Amino acid sequence: MLTRLVQSISGLSWMPPRDTYRRASPLILINGLAEQGESWYRNREAWQRHFNVHVPGVLVYDGPVLQQQLASRQPITVGFLKDRLAEYLDKFVQTPPYHLVASSLGGQIAIEYASQHPEKIDRVILLCPSGMGSEERLPITEGARHKDYRGLVESTFYDPRLASQGIINYYEQKFKSKAWRRALFETVRGTKGHSIRERLSAIDKPVLVVCGREDRIVDTHVVREAVSPHPNYQFVVISECGHAPQLEQPQIVNRLIINFLQGDGRLDMSDLADTSIDTDLHGG
Repeated sequence: MLTRLVQSISGLSWMPPRDTYRRASPLILINGLAEQGESWYRNREAWQRHFNVHVPGVLVYDGPVLQQQLASRQPITVGFLKDRLAEYLDKFVQTPPYHLVASSLGGQIAIEYASQHPEKIDRVILLCPSGMGSEERLPITEGARHKDYRGLVESTFYDPRLASQGIINYYEQKFKSKAWRRALFETVRGTKGHSIRERLSAIDKPVLVVCGREDRIVDTHVVREAVSPHPNYQFVVISECGHAPQLEQPQIVNRLIINFLQGDGRLDMSDLADTSIDTDLHGG
């Protein structure tokens, strides 16, 4: 009797699981010079709900790829890093077209790849991209020389309280490694002065550019000037934000990117009316 009752109740309450099997669009995250894959820790979970997220290890300073490049006395250039990205996508993702989200130096890698492989790109997001024609201030080199790791990390943010002790300890430990330190400085040497400004017009897909108003590393005005002639580039400035908007203003950045990638390639500002951002939706 009890067994039949349990079976009856179970039968009434059981529902088949919701079918969520699908192929999500690939979203490729490309970190900047002083960042690693861990830098996306405030974004990745939000984006994984909508996209198939990949974080290729293009800039792993103590990894065998960059170390072998140095051992063979070859420079670490933006072109070299772009080729590493292409190799990763061709071998381990293989499902174009791709969405690219790139930060700082990663923006240069993304633009070089997208301009050479436009058929493999859907949309591109650039976060505080370097290489737009102005000389960038590189506090990572200054901080390393003076062993001022707190100052190094704080220079990235508008709000220095975000420079957590964990991040500071991370860089202090990394700089103790001679191999890591050498690869970083050789990457600075090989990529410094590289410009992607002339490549911008080669991309005809929707591009979103996000900058921090208080960025002390990349000149936001120069970035706006570089992208404004191109109608497919949309430009957003976030107030009270430095060089890492994905870390300093993750809620805004997460919403911006999901909005941009899931829509028709134009931002719907109704969902962002409560945020402190300025926009140039028409590029010019």
